[in-house]
Amino acid sequence: MAGKTKKFRVATQGATTDGREIQREWIQQMADNYDPAKYGARVWIEHIRGIGPDSAFGAMGDVISLEAKEVEDGKLALFAEIDPTDELKAMNKKRQKVYSSIEINHKFGDTDQAYLEGLAVTDSPASLGTEMMKFSREAGDKSPLASRKQHAENLFTEAVEVELDFEEEETPKPGIGDFVKNLFSRQDTKTNKGFEAFGADIKGAFSEFAQRFDALSTEVENRPTAEQFSQLKTDHDALKKSFDELFTKLDNTPDTSRRAPATGASGEEETDC
Repeated sequence: MAGKTKKFRVATQGATTDGREIQREWIQQMADNYDPAKYGARVWIEHIRGIGPDSAFGAMGDVISLEAKEVEDGKLALFAEIDPTDELKAMNKKRQKVYSSIEINHKFGDTDQAYLEGLAVTDSPASLGTEMMKFSREAGDKSPLASRKQHAENLFTEAVEVELDFEEEETPKPGIGDFVKNLFSRQDTKTNKGFEAFGADIKGAFSEFAQRFDALSTEVENRPTAEQFSQLKTDHDALKKSFDELFTKLDNTPDTSRRAPATGASGEEETDC
């Protein structure tokens, strides 16, 4: 099942909007400052913020996180990760709403730093293209885009084509305990008592096996990691080396426990006849 998207580029340093260029520090500030708990940027169609829950211009998702990375020519680019609605997923599957534009507040709140306040998707790049941006800037309050901004001095970036790549959410695999329970939950309760007793015994045996297996799995998971094992091996090798050096030293030490040679006699045996 498709979930959130992988990060995709939404803005690049130096790109023109309404005559103003996206500054490198804006990109970095948006990535550093973004906090959905403080102010969560939502995904809209054409930057139009619908009011009613059933509006055709309702929110299409939420921006989860932002990241700044250097791209070609050393320019800094902004990458976004979004949590799309089912409607946006369906649109994207049909190759609709494949262009993206962001709304930048370059003096957010009392921070005097840039912040991402919204992300838009559109089918027509011209509707949020360079010419429209310039026209809107010159028209001021009479601009067709003026009412879509959160603040008058905010700027919309030129729409660029994006490819939303949805991550697959893994469905948790049932443990062996769940497997055993599901297996025996399918038993027919109308069977005779003898079979019920037999089934109860088998169920108990499998349940015990499941518990032992889960315990073993936990034990295996708690075993030393490769790094820990490597450290243990290093310590063992060092200890072995110390013992080897000690044994070598002992082997080379003169043996002083031998009996001293006898003195004073010729060594010939005398016989008393």
